[in-house]
Amino acid sequence: MLLDVRWRLAGPPGIDSYQQGHLPGAVFVDLDRDLAGPPGPAGRHPLPDAAAFQAAMRAAGVSRDRPVVVYDDSDAMSAARGWWTLRYFGHPDVRVLDGGYRAWAGAGLPASTDEPAPVPGDFTAEPGQMPVLDAAGAQETARTGLLFDARAGERYRGETEPVDPVAGHIPGAVSAPTAGNVNPDGTFSDPAGLAARFAALGADPGADTPVGSYCGSGVTAAHEVFALALAGIPAALYVGSWSNWVTDPARPVATGG
Repeated sequence: MLLDVRWRLAGPPGIDSYQQGHLPGAVFVDLDRDLAGPPGPAGRHPLPDAAAFQAAMRAAGVSRDRPVVVYDDSDAMSAARGWWTLRYFGHPDVRVLDGGYRAWAGAGLPASTDEPAPVPGDFTAEPGQMPVLDAAGAQETARTGLLFDARAGERYRGETEPVDPVAGHIPGAVSAPTAGNVNPDGTFSDPAGLAARFAALGADPGADTPVGSYCGSGVTAAHEVFALALAGIPAALYVGSWSNWVTDPARPVATGG
C-alpha cells in the first residue's frame, strides 16, 4: 500500500503535487484532514479522532495485514507524520520511502497521474501504540531527560516565530533541528551517523534517559522521532508541541541558546 503524504506548511496543497505525478498506485492522504484533528487549544495538528482516522485509512485502502509505504517530496518531513500516526494507531508495518518522490523520479522510475479507486481496507485504529507527551510530560522530560526541539535554530532561540503567537522554546529543551537528520538530497543519514548526532546531543541507545521531541505542531517532531528510531533510540512525541504549549500563558518560555 502506497500513501502519498506530500504537504507544505505554507502551501501549495500536497494534492496539487500528487495530481501532477505520483508513484503508480499511490493514494493521496491529506495531512491536515486525515493525519490530524481540527486545530485548537490542543495544537495546530493534534491527534485525529480514532474513528475518523480509521475511516480515512480504510478509505485509502489500508489494511492491517498489508505493509504501508509513505512518502513525500524528498525529506520525509511530512511522510514521517504518516508513519508515526499509523504506528500510534497500531499498524504493525509502516515504512518511509527514503528520498521520497524526488528520489523515485531521479532514478528514472515511472510516475502516474491516474488516481486509483482503492478497495476499502480493514484497518482498525487502536490508539496508544507509540509514546506521547502532554505539556506536563514535555516539561518533565526537559527537566529529567532529553526533550529535543526539532524546529530551526532561530525559532528555538526565539529570534523569529513565523506561525505561533509566542517565540522561544520550552525551558530545558535541546535544539536539534530536523535538517540535521538528512543529507542534502533529502535522504536520511545512515543509522550510525544519526546515532552519533544524537549521542553528541546527549542521547544514547540503551540509556535509561527518557527522550521526547516537539516542534511547532507535531509534524517535524515526528520526523525527529523517526530519525531517533533509526538510531535505536525510542522517543515520545509531544503532539501538541509549541502550538499547544503557548496556549497557556502560565507556561514558561525560554529564549536564546
